[in-house]
Parts: sequence; C-alpha cells; structure tokens
Amino acid sequence: MNAAVRAWAVVPAAGRGSRMGTELPKQYLQLAGRTVLEHTLSALLAHPQIDGATVALSANDPHWPGLEWLHGKPIVAVTGGAERADSVLAALRHELPSHNDHTWMLVHDAARPNLHPQDLTRLLEALSNADCAGAILASRVADTLKRADAQQCIAETVDRSTLWRALTPQVFRRGALRQALERAQTEGVVVTDEAMAMERQRQAVQLVEGRADNLKITTPADLELAAFLLQQRLQKGSL
Repeated sequence: MNAAVRAWAVVPAAGRGSRMGTELPKQYLQLAGRTVLEHTLSALLAHPQIDGATVALSANDPHWPGLEWLHGKPIVAVTGGAERADSVLAALRHELPSHNDHTWMLVHDAARPNLHPQDLTRLLEALSNADCAGAILASRVADTLKRADAQQCIAETVDRSTLWRALTPQVFRRGALRQALERAQTEGVVVTDEAMAMERQRQAVQLVEGRADNLKITTPADLELAAFLLQQRLQKGSL
C-alpha cells in the first residue's frame, strides 16, 4: 500500500473582502467564538496529512494574532500581494527547510472555514492519479443555467452536465505551481484560482467532488450560514 500523501497548506489571507461591507477584513470576523481565519487554519491543521501552513497576509496586518502553532503544527506568516495569485506566489517562494519543488502545496481560501476532513482526505487520495498534475475540490452545478444577452434577456439555456463549481483546497507540486503562476504574471493574466494557472500550462487537473457546504464567505448572509453549519457540526461532535 502506498504511503499517504502529505502536504503543506497555503492560505492567501491578504484580501479585504469589500463585498462584506465591514471595516474589518472578512477573515477576521467572529464566527462561533473564533475568527473565520482561525476556523480555516484549524480545519486544515487538524488533518493528519497536513504538516503545516503558510499564511499570506497584507503588509503590516494589524489583525493577525501572531499564531505560530496550531494542533502542534507550524504556521509561517509571509507578506502577500494585491491579487490572490500574488499571495500564493509569495508563499511558494518562501523557502522552508522541508520544502522542495516536489512538495505538495495545498491552497485553501481563508474564508472557507467549513472544510470537512473527509473531503480533504479524498482530495489527497486523488493525487495518486499519475495522469494529473494535481487536484481540486469541486461540486457539480445543480441549478439550471441561463446565458444573458446585452439586454439581460435569456439568450439560451446552458448545458450543465459537464459544469462544476471550483472550490478549494487545490493541490499541486510546489515547483510546477510556482512556474505556472509566474508565467501568468509575466503574461499579464490574472488567474482566479490555481487550477486556471495549471490549465494554461496544459496540465491535467483532477476534479474531486466535495461537499457543497464548503462555502466561501463573501456576504453577511454567508457568515450567518457558516455560523449555522459550524454550530451543527459542533453539536454532532464532528469538529
């Protein structure tokens, strides 16, 4: 039996989250007694196959509590950038003794605190597929999709049978992901997730079906839903 894949987490947390409409960045909002970011880091570092985490923060972030350890695993803080890809690149370029170009780097949104350990396990198991350069969690599109015309009238109904919502974590080898992000940056392309950068390099990326409640907190309503979901998990003892 192959040894279980181990990975290092990267959490880009330099964003402001303007759609939340709060002065405090959304990753520092309170959720069930802790900040959103602390819940996210806990969900990652509680997993036995995650060895530690690098958090990319805004310059001179006054809200970062200075966490260095969680669940007995190290947390390294670096300065991120204006875009998500800039923050991920900063984390990938930060040299750590245990890292090399073949290290699996698992990138997860700071504002996705409701990651389930079973999803994380399935994602890491998918890395045994030698035909793929990495894998991402994703969920199938369930709603009927419409394409609009310039007047905001329906132009057509879109076939959803092959469509997925990209989630995180997304996991790739450190060297390959860094090269893909650097090339996009050089070419002036803003990539919205790591998989997009790898796709541009014509790398195959495995889709791993994950729970739809792995939501990204973007609005106040999302925060309320995340609080409800976390409370439900606490009551069931699954946190």
